[in-house]
Amino acid sequence: MEFRIERSALAEAVAWAARVLPVRSPVPVLGGLLLDAEGGRLRVSGLDYEASARIDVEAVEILRPGKVLVMGRRLLDICKVLPEGAVECAVEGSRFTVSGDGARFGLSVLPLDDYPALPPLPRVRGAVEAAEFAAAVTDVAVAAGRDDTLPALTGIRLGLDAGTGTGTMTLAATDRYRFAVRTLPWKAVEADAGAEAGAGKGADVLVSARRLTEIARSLGRSGLVSVALGAGSAGFEHAGMRTTVRLLDGRLPRHDKLFAMEDPAVAVVDRARLVEAVKRVSVVADGDGPVQLAFSADDNSVHLQAGYEDDVASQRLPATLEGAREMTVAFNPAYLADALASFDEPSLRLLMMGAGQRAMITGEGEAGRDVSPPRHRHLLMSVKPPLA
Repeated sequence: MEFRIERSALAEAVAWAARVLPVRSPVPVLGGLLLDAEGGRLRVSGLDYEASARIDVEAVEILRPGKVLVMGRRLLDICKVLPEGAVECAVEGSRFTVSGDGARFGLSVLPLDDYPALPPLPRVRGAVEAAEFAAAVTDVAVAAGRDDTLPALTGIRLGLDAGTGTGTMTLAATDRYRFAVRTLPWKAVEADAGAEAGAGKGADVLVSARRLTEIARSLGRSGLVSVALGAGSAGFEHAGMRTTVRLLDGRLPRHDKLFAMEDPAVAVVDRARLVEAVKRVSVVADGDGPVQLAFSADDNSVHLQAGYEDDVASQRLPATLEGAREMTVAFNPAYLADALASFDEPSLRLLMMGAGQRAMITGEGEAGRDVSPPRHRHLLMSVKPPLA
């Protein structure tokens, strides 16, 4: 094998594929990246037992086609310090060499015969806009659990409408204390004759929030991402990049009934000012000490307060309140900050049932209490009792 390629193209491809490499593995070859040079392109692949990644990039010249398996993280370190411009890569006996502008590196070659085959991409179900998909995953991932002893709660539910044509993709995550749901349009594809069972039907699967966040961020910000689902795995493909991830077992609780709120008090407040105020008053909140929000319809304001006894902080902001003369709720400051940061609308609506009960955040101008649900909803449990 021998080829020439631009350093930037090599570095980007190696970095993208190396995302899935295990930090530690009892199987040494799983720390390797497979490089396959043929037909004017270089393919870089990596995998562990949970995920796989493959990317195709254009090479300057393929002098000798071939494959080689080398330690991925070591190759990534080399790519970071290579000089700019074209670099030459070749297999010389038991060594893979990388050289450019007078710099030269050598890497031991790993046994190709021991390297497992990459899992195939499952059946493609449809496509979604890359930028909107990345934003939606980010919006809901903040509510996913971090406790690996409850693996289902560390996942993001990915639900797809049945049928073909334009439909709805639903992403949802919860750690039992908060619940985020985001919907976005997607284009379903028609099932082929003789396709696998379930093709063309709706889907409801659970994907690791950490893995899905990495995938969504890495796939680019323009164009369409193909979404593929199969027995036990999900796949995503975009602009020469292909990745698969193993599905999690179990299901998240359904949010439909939980999100149904009868006659809530509804407050509207400027998002940016609320974010800054929560950040400001939270500096005196010890541990998980709550931030209290006291809304008043009489003076159209919300009074934020945190802390205890002499160590307190407060701020008052303009806010409107409908459905009650006053309403006081309190939240874990980190959970509240995460929820607010997941929105980008200028104003937010808070639908509140009272202290110690559910409260929902949506973007102002969205459906709120209309029949059609907002595209982004974040449910938090109010702390009871609120601060005195």
